[in-house]
Amino acid sequence: MAESVFLPIDSVDVPYSLEAEQAVLGCVLIDPACIKSVLLHLKADHFYIPQHKSIFGVIKVLDSQGVNIDPVVILDHLKRDGVYDDASGKNYLFNLAQMVPSVENVENYIRIVLEKFYLRELVSISRNVMKSASDAGADANELLEFAEQKIYDLRQGKKSEGPTRLSDVISSDVLDTLNKLNSPNKEEYLGVPTGFSTLDKVITGLHKSDLIVIGARPGMGKTSFALNLCRNVGMLAKKKVLFFSLEMSKEQLAQRLLSSEARIPSSKMRTGELNDDEWVRLSHAMTAFAGCEIYLDDTANTTAQEMKAKIRRLGDVDLVIIDYLQLMKSGGKYDGNRVQEVSEITRNLKLMAKDLRIPVITCSQLSRGLETRGKSHKPQLSDLRESGSIEQDADIVMLLYREAYYKNDAKEGVELDQNSAQLGVEKNRHGGTITIDLHFEPQFTRFTAVERVRDEE
Repeated sequence: MAESVFLPIDSVDVPYSLEAEQAVLGCVLIDPACIKSVLLHLKADHFYIPQHKSIFGVIKVLDSQGVNIDPVVILDHLKRDGVYDDASGKNYLFNLAQMVPSVENVENYIRIVLEKFYLRELVSISRNVMKSASDAGADANELLEFAEQKIYDLRQGKKSEGPTRLSDVISSDVLDTLNKLNSPNKEEYLGVPTGFSTLDKVITGLHKSDLIVIGARPGMGKTSFALNLCRNVGMLAKKKVLFFSLEMSKEQLAQRLLSSEARIPSSKMRTGELNDDEWVRLSHAMTAFAGCEIYLDDTANTTAQEMKAKIRRLGDVDLVIIDYLQLMKSGGKYDGNRVQEVSEITRNLKLMAKDLRIPVITCSQLSRGLETRGKSHKPQLSDLRESGSIEQDADIVMLLYREAYYKNDAKEGVELDQNSAQLGVEKNRHGGTITIDLHFEPQFTRFTAVERVRDEE
């Protein structure tokens, strides 16, 4: 049997541009107005020269404190940190300012620094992959997952190689986020709006790394609500949405979306008996969806790992929706212990949201127990079916409820509103809880905010 042959990679030169790194720092020293553009694109890790990392770090701290970028103040910090002594530090900072060909080219210098950083990271990833692949017990699937994840993380600008000092996280990640939220492109860094204003005020939109659970009993409309979120995020917010359906086909999902958008009864979508006006509305809805980046996947018995791979390959996904949790498979063997399997699934979904840095919404069945609960059938967190880990792993839990569904329990002489619905935000790691009134139009499988319905009336 032929032996495996691996090309030596340790001898590969580390890519970096001394001149570009010096030019970026020099631009900031000459014209502090450059700092906004530099901080928006660069972090200390993007620099290769250790001293440049330190200088950039000091500049970032001074900017966050509202202190003017002054070489004398920078030098004082560098001396205290032991990076330079007085003479060498003074000379180097002076030389940095002298080395800048043109401050107007700062964007080009930033681009070169970033390009060299990505090339260095690719070399590092390649070394790790080759080292792992040379082991006799290497698992090809695990190695592919590792390599794919590392490349994805690099594309997302994410790098984590162990514990990080709090002050570094603050100066790097927290301040980066705050700078972006105060930049002209702030909309790109806010939570993705759901299309329901009251809900957005409470959860501040759909945030990266969050696992959001929509729980309800069958027939309450959780799939309809999930599709409404899909439509709002894809059409109104112009974001890229991937909808995994383990219960309905792609065609059924598309029919529901069209029915809701065109306000054509879903029954007519199945029979095809549309009048002229409905055909016109259907045409307008189709045109509206043509410009949206909404993707549907109806693969049955899929796992979180398989979903993760599809999300990475599709690329730049802003929101993932899964309908629904109890139909997923973990990929492991649990000998019929569904509670343990669901626990593993929710853990993997939370890790997927965290690793890919995107919000993940999953629908979940509620236990049958609430059907026999006295006069009130309003769901609670304890009704989440099959596993307490759903509540534990989720960042946000929303429970959907329509009282009219249990019309037999209505008080005599009191007619329940068949279109009334409630969405209870029962768990929210980022803020408070609330119950939101919604209006449900079952013929269009459409939820709207109550205040919006009142305005239309």
